[in-house]
Amino acid sequence: MSPYIVFLIPILAISIGLVSVIGAQFVRPWLKLKERQMELEATMVAEKAAQYAAQTERLEQRVRVLERIITDRGVDLSNEIESLRDTPLN
Repeated sequence: MSPYIVFLIPILAISIGLVSVIGAQFVRPWLKLKERQMELEATMVAEKAAQYAAQTERLEQRVRVLERIITDRGVDLSNEIESLRDTPLN
């Protein structure tokens, strides 16, 4: 066994320890950044889903009104259309 190996093993162990500590100092902030980016993206996706849901609800309401106009035979069609023109959508 070479006498240099006795010195080389502790130096190698200390080097590995330093590399892991320094690496953790760079990796931890990067992981926090990625987590924050994912949170922001999830928030934006949720807002977009809410907008689509509201739009879908408005369209469903309009379709219900049109179905009611078509299926109600006793309603004067022109009066119903005029009343819908005066009503704001939202």
